[in-house]
Amino acid sequence: MKEVKIESTLYVFDSLEEVPEDVKQLMDKASEIRQKAYAPYSKFSVGTALLLDNGEVITGSNQENASYPSGLCAERTAIYYKGAQYPDSKILKMVIIAGSQVNPTTTPIPPCGACRQAIAEYEVTQDAPIEIYFMGETGKVVKSNSLSNLLPLMFDKSVL
Repeated sequence: MKEVKIESTLYVFDSLEEVPEDVKQLMDKASEIRQKAYAPYSKFSVGTALLLDNGEVITGSNQENASYPSGLCAERTAIYYKGAQYPDSKILKMVIIAGSQVNPTTTPIPPCGACRQAIAEYEVTQDAPIEIYFMGETGKVVKSNSLSNLLPLMFDKSVL
């Protein structure tokens, strides 16, 4: 048996004020759309903004349903809209802002596993990394230069 060590590199900004200006603008868009989240069950609202290589910005918020598996996360709402409306464009950056409607959320909230898999599909298909920034309502912002840092052992079309 051989031990294999997998490492990921993430960058942590102490606050939103430290991130590049274009990322701040995307976070503003994500914060705005987060207010439109439909989260009556979890009371956890998420907003996402994508910057495409054609300059378009796509936003999405989580949309819940009383039949829990039927809801959709903000990240997938935005990424699937991009796929439907701008199939030939690449995603350059994704920002995520998330938090509870009940308690303050100061911890950076990364994409869930299902969203990581969906993001992986687009990153692999476009053959270019997607910068991902995520945060809670306030506090630190985490940056990953690629989804591969958040999902190092990706399942993708190459294994099919």
